[in-house]
Amino acid sequence: MENLKRTITANENYISKKLILRSEVSILNKIKRATYYTLKRTFDIICAIIGCVGLIPMLAIIKIVYLINKDYDPIIYTQNRIGKNGKEFKFYKIRTMIPNADEKLKEILENNKELAEEYRINKKLSQDPRVTSIGQLLRKTSLDEFPQFFNVLKGDMAIIGNRPYLPREKEDMEDYYDSIVSTKCGIFSYWAVNGRSDVTFKERLKIESSYSKNQSFKLDLKIFIKVILVVLLRKGAK
Repeated sequence: MENLKRTITANENYISKKLILRSEVSILNKIKRATYYTLKRTFDIICAIIGCVGLIPMLAIIKIVYLINKDYDPIIYTQNRIGKNGKEFKFYKIRTMIPNADEKLKEILENNKELAEEYRINKKLSQDPRVTSIGQLLRKTSLDEFPQFFNVLKGDMAIIGNRPYLPREKEDMEDYYDSIVSTKCGIFSYWAVNGRSDVTFKERLKIESSYSKNQSFKLDLKIFIKVILVVLLRKGAK
């Protein structure tokens, strides 16, 4: 009987220690995540302020270039995108396509089966006829993404995160949707440094879902450094 009591007491102590250990690990993980998000947001705000300041003269120069080329339409393009937890937001970008590009896309896909199949698989066209010559330069240098610093300042986006998806792409995201929208989307992404223009939509989903599940300081820093190299080498952005 005495042995049984000692065994029960020992088991209770063991279980108690395990529960305490799990609780301590859980608290440490919460502190670690809270620290990560606080520092990440601080970094985002600093970069966004610098980016917005640089955006003002850049927009003036780009507008002049557009006017010289007899393009009088607005140079800022807005579109609804899927943000964190599935909440939609207004996404800003420098226009790199002809006016009424969305209507033109429908026309292209209706009249060209090969391009329609490419768009179905990749959700983009590798040689998009809607992109202007100026737009091609802006894309290669990623300058067209600069207005998104305003999205970062507003809190809709982060500097590093998954690229925001179109609402019409939600259905095609399938089982990857929940993990991808569990984090803020970003200007620079894991996808951008892993092929970007050379991967299918399905492969992009896998890459970005992986980022959402493995967010860390180390991974963000790795992406940031790689993005700088991608921009300098003008590789991947189309």
